[in-house]
Amino acid sequence: MGRPPARYRETQAAVPDAVSRLSSPSPLTAASLSTAAPLTDGLLRGWLRCRRRAWLDRHGPSELRRWNAHRALALQDQLLRFQQVLREPPGRGLEACQRGAETVMGLRLRGRTAAGQPLEAHPPLLQRVQAPSDFGRHAYRPVLARLGRRTTREHRLLLTLWARLLAEHQRAPVPHALLLASNGSRLARERLTLTVALESQLDDSLARLEADLRRSQPPPLTNDRKKCTLCGWRLLCDQEAAREGHLSEVSGVGSKRRELLVQAGVHTLADLAGADPDHLARALEIHGDQHRDSVPQLVAQARVQARGQAERLLPGDGLPELHPAPGVLIYDIESDPDAADNFLHGFLILPRPANGLWPAAPSADASFPARYRPVLALVEHGEERLWRRLAALLARHADWPVLHYGETEKIQLLRLAERQGVSEAERAALQQRLVDVHLRLRRHWLLPVNSYGLKAVASWLGFRWSQTGVDGARCLLWWRLWRQWGGTRRPGAPPRGRQELARIFRYNHDDGLATWAVAHWMLSGAAPDAPDAPEDAPSAPEASGSATPTAEP
Repeated sequence: MGRPPARYRETQAAVPDAVSRLSSPSPLTAASLSTAAPLTDGLLRGWLRCRRRAWLDRHGPSELRRWNAHRALALQDQLLRFQQVLREPPGRGLEACQRGAETVMGLRLRGRTAAGQPLEAHPPLLQRVQAPSDFGRHAYRPVLARLGRRTTREHRLLLTLWARLLAEHQRAPVPHALLLASNGSRLARERLTLTVALESQLDDSLARLEADLRRSQPPPLTNDRKKCTLCGWRLLCDQEAAREGHLSEVSGVGSKRRELLVQAGVHTLADLAGADPDHLARALEIHGDQHRDSVPQLVAQARVQARGQAERLLPGDGLPELHPAPGVLIYDIESDPDAADNFLHGFLILPRPANGLWPAAPSADASFPARYRPVLALVEHGEERLWRRLAALLARHADWPVLHYGETEKIQLLRLAERQGVSEAERAALQQRLVDVHLRLRRHWLLPVNSYGLKAVASWLGFRWSQTGVDGARCLLWWRLWRQWGGTRRPGAPPRGRQELARIFRYNHDDGLATWAVAHWMLSGAAPDAPDAPEDAPSAPEASGSATPTAEP
């Protein structure tokens, strides 16, 4: 589960050619566009999230679809919620329905749309209810484990589709469906009434999905590309967005802002780079002061991206705390946001060398004189024990600044200190030591990147994570697998899960190195012609010093 299937492994070299094929006048033949293949609940789910995604799922080059840990995490969460309502193991398939199993998995449902198009669906769970049907004195209703805080159109339409096909299959109506959601430590149950209005919305969506799948070219890129991180086609669409100069490529332009810019006649990155800031600000003023005031920054960002060169905003390197420091701690947290669990606090301990010069950013052929110290935070050990270990590490390097990238580490560390009764004065002193490299970078520089996240900035500088294609979601999946397999340091414990923990440490260690790569670039005068590199550009070196995979101090 932690390793992507071979068919989804990255083949980046083929992406530009694939983008070119998809952008050509007729990349697909009429035969390949035949919709004889059924519309599925998977295609509907993808289409409700992004029209382009459904088209790619049906017609796209499968060798370029990247395995994505988010789907595996979603399935894990779904299974966990289902287990909370199962009083006995679920039955499987039609036989289980006929004998009246309390819950059923693995039933394939088939039917047709109003236009006669074949339909196929695989509801994840069915629950028995008291009502007559072809199965006897009982019938079934579909169950969905909801992720997120609210019930969305996607949830409603998927349940409506499953209910419709199930009603045809059991020859009994399905007036309600069941939604399961996490509500803190409790499981919330929501009964969804399947109305005529939902049936009408489903018919409309299926017709539009069928029409999109008949297109010779994929639908345009979605305006809201933040969710593209959850999609296996991200690499392909990123290449397309860069090729056409999509406005979403400009850092700071989201779906709403792009819509307003298009209304003002600005359609591409090049248009925005060439716009007159005063004129554009007046055009957006009717939509609110925040949109008007954002224009100078957006135009400046677009111009930097169009030129491909960084631009200094303020003098100085932005990191004065490092000038007199005898060393620096580089801090990065790995977390499970749904469980509010910051499970790993990783530190790179970097002393200043005897010559007084900070070591260069790491490269593929050089070691790095920093020791890596991972501090695992197991829930069963409690926060008091975690804080003692963190406080001891910080105290051993009391006059060293603590670098981190983004606000998460600062917020979480100070909240932990407050919960442990640390005095206001001590928390203020700790806060003074925390240096947000991301914040300082944004104050001092505009970079030719479409995001100021650590991945994008460090990659532009030529840094490469040592594990290809790994991100926070993959790291979280490894963590859950390690916990599931009981990975702790016990005498005679099986080795299962140790590899996952080692991968987590490697990823966290690389995040620390990437943070230092950005900080060192700022310290070194930050030449504005830093290389534009792909997301995985030269490898991070091995840490000098040991990183013991253990939860013990």
